Amino acid sequence: MKTCHIQTLRATVIAVTLALSFAGSAVLGGCSQSESVAVKPIEITRSTASSIDGMILMDYPGPKAQIQYDQGSPDFFCDTVEMFSIYLTPEQHKRVRAMFVQDMAKADWNNPTADWIDAKTAFFVAGSKRLGAMGPTLGSFSSEADARKFAAREGGKVYRFDQITPDMVVLDGGVLKDKQM
Repeated sequence: MKTCHIQTLRATVIAVTLALSFAGSAVLGGCSQSESVAVKPIEITRSTASSIDGMILMDYPGPKAQIQYDQGSPDFFCDTVEMFSIYLTPEQHKRVRAMFVQDMAKADWNNPTADWIDAKTAFFVAGSKRLGAMGPTLGSFSSEADARKFAAREGGKVYRFDQITPDMVVLDGGVLKDKQM
């Protein structure tokens, strides 16, 4: 009779241990799900300034950009070239959660607000006639068709996010490249 009681007790302990193990997995699984909550772009205001040089974003034409990190404040950029120059720099140590640029097929080039898209899925046009805050810029678009239409009208070549290289986004001064100055 004692043996039967011990076996029942052992089976109960095993069952409880398994139940707690599954419950712990569910709780931990829930923690990792909360980390993957979608990050949304932050709308710019009249006081939103570039993280690089303090320029007020709304004072300049062309696509804007933002990088949001796991920790700390986001970085805002008055130009997509600035965003790439920071992101592609080897010194960039912050863990990036999300990057957003504006869809210039929807936004007004001279006064872009809203129309944020995921930078990593966007298409970029380099070498167009259209200038951004710092001179030549990378026009950003949510669809390849819109990017190609823009390139046909304004000049330039279409690239995907992962095709942009550090030498394409060197910040050696818009003045040096701006032939209108």
